[in-house]
Amino acid sequence: MPIIEFLAPHFAFLSEPTAWAALVTLVVMEVVLGIDNLIFISILTNKLPKEQQSRARRLGIGAALIMRLLLLATISFIVQLTTPLFTALGHAFSWRDLILIGGGLFLVWKATREIHHTVDPRNGTEHDIVGGTLKLSLGAAILQILLLDLVFSVDSIITAVGMTDEIVIMYIAVIAAVTVMLVAADPLARFIAANPSIVMLALGFLLMIGMTLIADGMGYHVPKGYIYTAMGFSALVEALNMLARRRKTSGEH
Repeated sequence: MPIIEFLAPHFAFLSEPTAWAALVTLVVMEVVLGIDNLIFISILTNKLPKEQQSRARRLGIGAALIMRLLLLATISFIVQLTTPLFTALGHAFSWRDLILIGGGLFLVWKATREIHHTVDPRNGTEHDIVGGTLKLSLGAAILQILLLDLVFSVDSIITAVGMTDEIVIMYIAVIAAVTVMLVAADPLARFIAANPSIVMLALGFLLMIGMTLIADGMGYHVPKGYIYTAMGFSALVEALNMLARRRKTSGEH
């Protein structure tokens, strides 16, 4: 069949164990990197009216998938983003560095703003704050999701290029990771909304991730293992606190 004959060369890697190892590694990496994005999406969409939240998550993640696939189609251009543009402070800055710094600054600004309004919701106007949370439109939410996903996409694609030359493997990894995000988006958002203390923890994660992106863009690479270990430990401590609060509440009744 013509279609099978056309696709066969593109899937020849299926017979190579090394290609399968690269595929599994890339899928795991994309899913782990997606956690950062998913936390941001959950916090952002929880600011929308309840009837728009799930739709915003699906639209934002769906649009992010299309953007990532389009970026993969221009992979030769993406790879060139690591070419140095200028040197400052002893570091040769590339477009990738500038994108990471810009994304990091955006995350730090967004997380700091949300923390400020969570701690002191009275410090704002009636037009942008309702019930102690910032108002947000559907379009603005999707736009911010896409902006941040662009940062993570460029970084993950450049990392993927160093792991495999098979473009098909990269496509499969991206589709698998975004599928996981679609499945996990609503449960994670509901969990964050139902536990106010988790919101502050998640904002702290975003602040840390933003600072890590800025450091990476400035040439100071922080191993991802350190970041996710710190996030996991903090989440474990918060889970124990939640368990203690629930037992105390049930004991009082």
